[in-house]
Amino acid sequence: MKRIFSSIIMESLSSVMPIALIVLALSVTLVSLDAGVLVLFLFGTVLLILGMSFFTIGSTISMEPLGDGIGKSLNKNTKIILPLIICFVLGVLITISEPDLQVLAEQVPTIPNAMLILCVGVGVGVFLSITLLRSKKDIPLRNLLLIFYILIIGLSFFAPDEFVPTAFDSGGVTTGPITVPFIMALGAGLASGKKGKHTGEHSFGLVALCSIGPILSVLLLSIFYKPHPSTSVHEITQVTTTTDAFRQFAKALPDFAKEVAVAVVPIVVLFVIYQAVTRRFNIHNILKMSVGFVYTYIGLVLFLTGANIGFMPAGRLIGSEIAGGSVREMLIPIGMVMGYFVVSAEPAVHSLKRQVSEITKGAISQKSVAVALSVGVSVSVGISMLRVLTGVSIIPFLVCGYAVSLIISFYVPGIYTGIAFDSGGVASGPMTSTFMLPFAMGACEAVGGNVMTDAFGIVAMIAMTPLITIQILGLNERRNHIKRVRKLHTEISMVKDDIIFFDEEGGLYE
Repeated sequence: MKRIFSSIIMESLSSVMPIALIVLALSVTLVSLDAGVLVLFLFGTVLLILGMSFFTIGSTISMEPLGDGIGKSLNKNTKIILPLIICFVLGVLITISEPDLQVLAEQVPTIPNAMLILCVGVGVGVFLSITLLRSKKDIPLRNLLLIFYILIIGLSFFAPDEFVPTAFDSGGVTTGPITVPFIMALGAGLASGKKGKHTGEHSFGLVALCSIGPILSVLLLSIFYKPHPSTSVHEITQVTTTTDAFRQFAKALPDFAKEVAVAVVPIVVLFVIYQAVTRRFNIHNILKMSVGFVYTYIGLVLFLTGANIGFMPAGRLIGSEIAGGSVREMLIPIGMVMGYFVVSAEPAVHSLKRQVSEITKGAISQKSVAVALSVGVSVSVGISMLRVLTGVSIIPFLVCGYAVSLIISFYVPGIYTGIAFDSGGVASGPMTSTFMLPFAMGACEAVGGNVMTDAFGIVAMIAMTPLITIQILGLNERRNHIKRVRKLHTEISMVKDDIIFFDEEGGLYE
């Protein structure tokens, strides 16, 4: 256990240190960070590393076995009504437990927070039920994505312009560190009854479909209520001394402990009910999973405290300093570099990479997924910084991006489509909302732009571009597969050239 924890610590360290070094380099070159803010950032970095390590271990031995077990139980049930109801309740439960959803609720004015949270939860619940139907009826994921994204794009033209970015951001916010490990494991459990290639294809796609529900919910709410946008933004408390910095952490830690408790307790209650009904886990597994829930709780408390208190003010000030300086164009390349490395610090990304490697038995490597995610997020942040500087609308980018990703989905193996659309929700996690979004907000304020239309939407862009980059992996794999097949045909023809022939397209026949 000690060796495993040490390796995970090193993995977390390698994930967080690049973005920390970039911020430190910027603080002594292009921007000037107050000593207190720098202390906040450095201490937040330590908490991020520890928190990610505890969370990775905890979710692996608790959330994932629970989700997998529930998925297998639902898959074995021959009736459909009860499993659909269970999926709906699960979707609502885990969504309203997600800490980042509270942040979203505060950003949407004139709509009561409780109503917004409930509506978003209902949206996730409905689409989690749809994923069960998809698994039972063997419906291709690309068909469902095409239908629902056409519906989303159509609704976006009727929603107030100020709330379109927020609606798309909500899809990434609600698939956070609590929901992703559980939902992905649930998908693997639902797919356990499939045979051959269908197992891999149906193991992914749940996060993708569950991300659609919040987008539809916020779009419909904004159309129905027609809320008036607010230009006020959250003010970050000024820190002047190291003592003030540590007081910030001491004050915030109990608050995040309560928030995470509200998020984790329903999952624990679900575990108790599931175990009481199914008796699936033995005493050893129960004790192991109980420790896992404790690790998950500690990890999330440390991670969210470090990200919100340590990284948020640094991101806001760096964006403001660069955009307000004489070389504001540097905002784009600097944002792209930070985007490339920041995605590796998302806790749920490690769950995605590990599950991809396990389900495909190493055919799709963790490294290839990591590179594709980093490239996608880098491009998305670059486009977002361009929007901050120019004020161009996000809608053309979203329409073109989703159109390209949906078109590609018809030319790649189904498993790549599922992984790609899942990765969008995974990449847009708490690090995006607590570092990259404040970075965009600070830059937007510095250039005098509209924060609601120009800064918000960066989460949506980060959730969109990996859909393209990871499916490009699928296109490359398909090309390599064709090369391997043709090479095999050539080798066979050399051995049996008297009976083996090829058609004009390289097909093999006797």
